[in-house]
Amino acid sequence: MNLHRVAIAALILGFASGVVAQPTRAQQPQIKLFKVITTKDEVTIGLTDAELRGLGTAADIDNLAQTLVRSGEMSVWQYAVKHGSDGTLVQAPLRRVAIFKSDTLRNEPYNPAPLAVVAPQGDGKP
Repeated sequence: MNLHRVAIAALILGFASGVVAQPTRAQQPQIKLFKVITTKDEVTIGLTDAELRGLGTAADIDNLAQTLVRSGEMSVWQYAVKHGSDGTLVQAPLRRVAIFKSDTLRNEPYNPAPLAVVAPQGDGKP
């Protein structure tokens, strides 16, 4: 009987530690991607919902455009298709880039379906 209780406790402990050790999708910030089109090229950028809410209360694309016009430039994460830790293709942060109002012709929402979007790490590195 004691062995049975120890086994159950080990299972519960193992399950609980596994849940804590692995962040769930709900714990990771949601990233919204946008295409920034210039006369020379286009770049895919990503902003978290919190970053977008910090830009204003309008629609996300409007907040992005108004902030770029108001500030003249923004520092954001550039996103690119990469292999994720499990080998599947994902949209992941590549590097921090600055976008300038004077170079930007158009901003548009970008949906990379069916690829998952990976959030940047807290230390500022992809």
